[in-house]
Amino acid sequence: MSVDHVEELEGRGEGEAVTMAASALPSYAVAPGVRLNVRSGPGTGYGIVRVLPEGARVTIFCQRPGTTVAGPYGTSNIWDNIDDGEYVADAYVNTGSDGYVRPRCG
Repeated sequence: MSVDHVEELEGRGEGEAVTMAASALPSYAVAPGVRLNVRSGPGTGYGIVRVLPEGARVTIFCQRPGTTVAGPYGTSNIWDNIDDGEYVADAYVNTGSDGYVRPRCG
């Protein structure tokens, strides 16, 4: 999560600020029937850090280009940052767009 999300909620406890910032963002459904690999970087060459279960929803903090992946929602090189050091291929997330829906990661 970027620092600007916390700064916008200045004056609150740190845990509360992080929770409020994340809850203000929309969540997106992972493709039905898919257990999605979460990787340590924006590409298939990065290690798997965990696997999202079927029916998962994700909050996207920022997006960046990486390995091109074909999935249920098209072919894309966009990777979604869903937590600190955690990325999923956008081609598996129903964002309703073929392009970027969040700012590029810094």
